[in-house]
Amino acid sequence: MERHHIEVMIDEISINKRIKELGEQISQDYAGKKVYLICILKGSVYFTCELAKRITVPVIMDFMQCSSYGAATKSSGVVKLSKDLDLAITDQDVIIIEDIIDSGRTLRHLKELLRQRGPASLKICTLLDKPSRRIVDVDVDYTGFQIEDKFVVGYGLDYDQQYRNLPYIGVVEFDSPGQ
Repeated sequence: MERHHIEVMIDEISINKRIKELGEQISQDYAGKKVYLICILKGSVYFTCELAKRITVPVIMDFMQCSSYGAATKSSGVVKLSKDLDLAITDQDVIIIEDIIDSGRTLRHLKELLRQRGPASLKICTLLDKPSRRIVDVDVDYTGFQIEDKFVVGYGLDYDQQYRNLPYIGVVEFDSPGQ
């Protein structure tokens, strides 16, 4: 593995404050309804759990696993679905919860797949958005933070399955040879 270190980009206090604000907004938008959260594994588990605790309307949570990264630091462009939902979403108010939106390919694929299942509504919530990397248009309804094009880890995001448990968002800085 390449030598690297991690610099804090967004601290834990800022993340918690923003998740509280997103929970309040979703609670307002879905007042009198229940919301069906689809957690996209593995990266958005931390975010989904923290967000769900701050939503005051009834919440149903389910999980999907798909990726376009593998062990790489850039999206491969091929979306692989390895775990589907356990429950039906027909006539449900659905929010897809993502850790980060990069190229948009994964979410476009997911939205098309889920729209065919007849939800009452389908929205997207992401902790992080990298609009400069967008290859396909994706409408994001709830965004935690817009970030520049850096490779980030922490709060569920990983580098080769490491660093998900960091309580902040950090930038992976690769060391030059000889350092």
